[in-house]
Amino acid sequence: MHPGVFVPTAAALGPFCRDCLSRARSLPGLSLSGLHRQNNPRILITGGLGQLGTGLAQILRKHYGKDNVILSDIKKPQPHVLESGPFVYADVLDYKHLRELVVNNRITWMVHYSALLSLHNVLDLALENCLRIFVPSTIGAFGPSSPRDPAPDLCIQRPRTIYGVSKVHGELMGEYLHHKYGLDFRCLRYPGVISVNGPPGGGTTDYAVQIFHDALSTGHHECYLRPDTRLPMMHISDCHRATIEFMQAPECQLSLRTYNIAAMSFTPEELAQEIRKHLPHLKVTYNPDSVRQNIADSWPVRFDDTNARRDWGWAPIYALEELVSDMLRSIRQKRTNKGLPVS
Repeated sequence: MHPGVFVPTAAALGPFCRDCLSRARSLPGLSLSGLHRQNNPRILITGGLGQLGTGLAQILRKHYGKDNVILSDIKKPQPHVLESGPFVYADVLDYKHLRELVVNNRITWMVHYSALLSLHNVLDLALENCLRIFVPSTIGAFGPSSPRDPAPDLCIQRPRTIYGVSKVHGELMGEYLHHKYGLDFRCLRYPGVISVNGPPGGGTTDYAVQIFHDALSTGHHECYLRPDTRLPMMHISDCHRATIEFMQAPECQLSLRTYNIAAMSFTPEELAQEIRKHLPHLKVTYNPDSVRQNIADSWPVRFDDTNARRDWGWAPIYALEELVSDMLRSIRQKRTNKGLPVS
């Protein structure tokens, strides 16, 4: 592999991957998806120490067994992560080492939460080893020329952030390799994901996490978006469940390779009003940040996830009321466990 150049070994192995598919489809009632699930899948999660990876690993281990889900990253994990199941150091830019992990651990599914620079390596490995591979995309894959209310699965995208451009690149590379070589590539566009699993990082949708912490600590939140800025959001439990259900779906049911998934759409003021049903004292002031506000104004107001609901039965569980109740309960418990005051 040459740095910065994607020369897939699948160019030579394409017939092999197509042969995997043809063998699977020649068996009555069996697809490649069925082959992957004759036994429990062997799953590798890259970039797994973020809020999405650790939670997903925990759920997958309940489904498929502790030893069948391997979490990997280049960071040192906390002790509870090491105790919960297999963890390996994996630099996904190191193609040879990643290949050894896939082969030696008999990996059949890969969930790729690492950054764009490693995308070509994992796609190449997925082709070479006939893996089912999941790569997430996000709301950031859309741009100001995209339909906003709602944004469909297939439309003009043209994002204006490097984050969004990288997500579109991932979507298109995966779809190309699916159509060219039969790669079982799967991608979901996540809305803003709301979770207590990690601190808010200051991203465009992270106000919807920070406001809960502020409500229970100081009782005051300063929001960097306008009060009427509507964006699609989702509880992390629904995000994990959507990912697993999508990976489990038989390939023959999929009409697309990249799907929107939706749960709810709200504004900062609507979120504050729902929180005030539990904490009437909450004060919210608005000081829009021009950079994040411009990004939010270029993103969809709502996702159209009709295809996901039709093809593989997607349906969210958490609406705004349930999300607020759960976030307040979880953060209150965390603060109490740490001996911190609760407003």
